[in-house]
Amino acid sequence: MSEIIGIVGSGTMGNGIAQVAARAGYRVVIRDVKDEFLQRGMQAIDKSLQRDVDKQRLSAEDKGAILKHITTTTELDALSAASFVIEAVTENLEVKTEVFKALDLITPPETILASNTSSISITRLGAATSRPDKVIGMHFMNPVPVMKLVEVIRGIATSDETYDKVRALTEKLGKTALDCKDSPGFVSNRVLMPMINEAIFTLCEGVATRESIDGIMTLGMNHPMGPLALADFIGLDVCLAILNVLYDGFGDPKYRACPMLKQYVDAGWLGKKSGRGFYEY
Repeated sequence: MSEIIGIVGSGTMGNGIAQVAARAGYRVVIRDVKDEFLQRGMQAIDKSLQRDVDKQRLSAEDKGAILKHITTTTELDALSAASFVIEAVTENLEVKTEVFKALDLITPPETILASNTSSISITRLGAATSRPDKVIGMHFMNPVPVMKLVEVIRGIATSDETYDKVRALTEKLGKTALDCKDSPGFVSNRVLMPMINEAIFTLCEGVATRESIDGIMTLGMNHPMGPLALADFIGLDVCLAILNVLYDGFGDPKYRACPMLKQYVDAGWLGKKSGRGFYEY
């Protein structure tokens, strides 16, 4: 399979998507703005694949072959031969819009442009291009190599052909595609983020300790991870950005971010990635 998939962004989601695509036999080109980000992304892929080698789910030879499928670049033009480009940059409308405008200029008109956004309007991203019919949402779950779901989100102009190709791609990547309409937060975060936000309010109001809140949800509701630990894992800045999208999109006060969440983000306490959030790492 010689088809090329371009990935914009080598962070947690970008390198996870790259790993899954390379493992499925695609040639992958990852683009980021700095070589150090790309090196960090490749180290994460190497480490993830090595875990599978150690657990005898993958041979060392296959690991080497997967890594050879991936090339890295700081040049956006290097994605011009890709049949699919998946954007996985920061959860910010302005940043994503600029990426889509640039990709629209450097890729052939038949290239499908997908966003891994967790909340931002696919219709708005599509409108920034000359090919809104070929713009779609592919919202992977974290950690990408483990989680089976991809939320597939059609913008108002997304064509049936684009949708069918992306569903087929999702299945080739070993994932399950589930559809939803282009609405703030889609389904996953429209349901998840108010729960996380409410857990933060219960902590902020002194209703219970972080351990009790998370323990009640894991032991009582059978969640694999408590909402505060999950927020740390996602990134508190990402949680806040998604809640702001929900609040702006619906104008409903039930999506108002807890002041404690805003304060933690202001302090740089972003969760696992910064060493401190609701827990210390």
